[in-house]
Amino acid sequence: MKTNVHTNSSIGEQKKGSRGRLLVKCPDRPGIVAAISKFLYEHQANIIESNQYSNNPQGGTFFIRVEFDCPRLAELAEEMEEDFEQLAAEFAMEYQFTYAEERKRTAIFVSKEPHCLLELLWEWQSGDLPTDIALVISNHENARAMVEALGIPFYYIPANKEIRKQVEEEQIRLLKEHQVDVIVLARYMQILTADFVSHFPNQIINIHHSFLPAFIGARPYERAYERGVKLIGATSHYVTNDLDEGPIIEQDIERVTHRDQVSELKKIGQSIERRVLARAVKWHLEDRVIVHENKTIIFH
Repeated sequence: MKTNVHTNSSIGEQKKGSRGRLLVKCPDRPGIVAAISKFLYEHQANIIESNQYSNNPQGGTFFIRVEFDCPRLAELAEEMEEDFEQLAAEFAMEYQFTYAEERKRTAIFVSKEPHCLLELLWEWQSGDLPTDIALVISNHENARAMVEALGIPFYYIPANKEIRKQVEEEQIRLLKEHQVDVIVLARYMQILTADFVSHFPNQIINIHHSFLPAFIGARPYERAYERGVKLIGATSHYVTNDLDEGPIIEQDIERVTHRDQVSELKKIGQSIERRVLARAVKWHLEDRVIVHENKTIIFH
């Protein structure tokens, strides 16, 4: 297996702080945890948090997330990553080093409904969303005032299927220009093409109601009400070329009754969407998610 090394930014002049994270995926076998622990100890790192999982101890895949503290991380990070290559080759690891002070840069896409955007902005303002919001892109002007009031660049780009190629070219240009690491679709009601998605593998996070596939298409709450559903919810997932079928990051539900009208179902649904999306984005930003095939391993 080829070893993959990814870092959020180049090592050297950037400030690393003292907190680092290591995510590993590899064939399961004895000695993996011991080898990683020994490696970090030999590089003057103290393990703060460690979570691991095996989907089958006999021939399955092993996953681990380690958060560590290293007072000399700024000067040792490059050497640490280079030295880890030998250990990774021995265990056929796919791995990723990240650094807590290198905050990911986020772009938020939104359409008319602002509830998910507002939740993310509030979490960001309160310090609970560890990211730099680089820009907001929308196919409507509704959210401009609330975004620009916080000093965040807002880009209005009208979108429909007739001009989708030109729209996505402009969006990709802006995302590259702003050096974006993660894209959040906060109720962005446009379908992304395979070409767009291919530029950002496992970097686009979406939210949708959990009626799917039962009430796919327009007016899902109206049709759910007519059907008399007893549970409604929301799902946050990574975007792939298969519409609404990417790896699931987080889900939640609430019980409803025959007394809840369509307007009440929508309010309840929006509340679930807000918290589910915020949790999913936060876990991604904290490097708590490992994607394996079409599933996710979440280390809370």
